[in-house]
Amino acid sequence: MPSPWIAWPQGADPAAARRAAAGAHEAFLCTGRATGIRPVVLDSWRRCARSGVDPERPTPAIALTDEQLHRQRRDHPLAAVLPLVRSLLVEPAADAGQIVALGDAAGRLLWVEGHPGLRRRAERMGFLPGACWLEEEAGTNAPGTALALDHPVQIFAGEHFSRAAHPWSCAAAPLHDPATGRVLGVLDVTGGDHVAAPQALALVRAAAAAAEAELRLQYGPPAARPPRPRPRRAAPAATRSARLQVLGRDRALLTLDGRTRDLAPRHSEILLLLARHPDGLTADALAALLHEEEAARVTVRAEMSRLRRLVGDTLLASRPYRLTAPLATDADDVRRLLARGAHRQALRHCPGPILPRSDAPGVVEEREALAREVRAVLLRHAGPDLLAAWALRPEGRTDPRLLQAALRALPPGSPRRTLLAAHLAALGGV
Repeated sequence: MPSPWIAWPQGADPAAARRAAAGAHEAFLCTGRATGIRPVVLDSWRRCARSGVDPERPTPAIALTDEQLHRQRRDHPLAAVLPLVRSLLVEPAADAGQIVALGDAAGRLLWVEGHPGLRRRAERMGFLPGACWLEEEAGTNAPGTALALDHPVQIFAGEHFSRAAHPWSCAAAPLHDPATGRVLGVLDVTGGDHVAAPQALALVRAAAAAAEAELRLQYGPPAARPPRPRPRRAAPAATRSARLQVLGRDRALLTLDGRTRDLAPRHSEILLLLARHPDGLTADALAALLHEEEAARVTVRAEMSRLRRLVGDTLLASRPYRLTAPLATDADDVRRLLARGAHRQALRHCPGPILPRSDAPGVVEEREALAREVRAVLLRHAGPDLLAAWALRPEGRTDPRLLQAALRALPPGSPRRTLLAAHLAALGGV
C-alpha cells in the first residue's frame, strides 16, 4: 500500500498525476465530491470548504507586522535551529529549484529562504514571512495540513485548495518541543514537481528530526535545564488574588483582594499587556505595545505611576514593569473552555472582543489572536446552531468566512439563513 502522506509513488508520471489532481479539484469545487485523490487531501478540502476558504482568493492574510515578525524571529525557540536548517536545506536549495520555510505553531511563516527568483514568485501568492498558511486561511497546503494533522505530508500541484498554489508542490513536517512534545512550528520545502517525489518527504522528515535533536542538545532534558531567572517578587504577592475582565468592555474591570473597580482605558491596556508578558516589559517595549507611533518613556512612566497609586505597590514592580502576582483574565477562561471542547460555555463567557475600542497595537494583536482561535475551533468543531449563534454576534457579522460557514451548515429552512445572508451581502459576500 502506498503511503497516504506521499503525493505520488516512486516511478509515477508527474504530468499524469498533475492532470488527475486538477480534475479531482475541479470536480470537488463543482459537486463537493472527488475520486482518484488521496483521502488525506480530500479530508483537507472538506475542512477548507467548511471553513469558508475561497479557492480563488490569490493570497492568504498577513498575520504579523514587521515589528511582530522581528519579535517572533528573535524570541521563537526555532531560531535556535535556523543555522542547521540552512546547512541541510537552504544552501542545497540554491541549485535545487526550491525554497525553504520555517513557521510557528499558528501557521505564520517566520523565515522563507532559498532561490531568490523562486522566492519572488512565491511572494506573489502570499508565501512570504508574516503570512498565515493555516488551512483555514490558505487552504490545503503542506505547512498548514502538517500542522492540522501533526504529521509530515506532501501536497502536489492541484491538491492545493487555492488555485494560486497549483503551480507549486510542497513537503512539510511539524517540529516538536523535545521535552513536552507540543508542536513548536513547521518546516517546509516548496518548489516544482520534484518536491512531491517520495525522497523529498524523506529529506524533510530527516531535517525535522535533526532540528528536534538540535533543540534537545541545546536545551537538554527538563531536569538538566538551568532554572530560568525570574524577576524578584514582592513578599505579599503569593497571597494576592487578582482578576481582569476585558471581554466586551471598553474599561477593564479589576478585582483585587475582593474589591472591584473600573479602570481607565489606558490602565486597562497596561494590565492586560503585563498579564500577557509575565516576565515583564521595559518602558520602551510597553510604549511600543501601547502606541502606534513612538512614545516617550516619560509618558509610560507617568501612566505606571498613576496605576501604581490605584492598585498598590504589591501588584506592580518596575525594572522591568511586571506583575508581582498572577492576573487571571476572562479571555484566558474562554481559551480554556474552547480547549476542553465546552463551546457553548465559551460562548456564554465571551460577551465581546477584548477591549473593543482600544487601538493599542499590543491589545489589537491580542484581540485578533483570540478571534482567530475562536473562529478556528468553531469552524472545525461547532454544530450548525452554535456556529450561527457566533456568526450573528456583532463581531461575527463582520466575518465573511464565519457567515459563509454558518450558512452552509444550517438546514435550508432555517430562519437564521436570511439574517446571515443579509449580513454577508452587506459585506459584499454575495
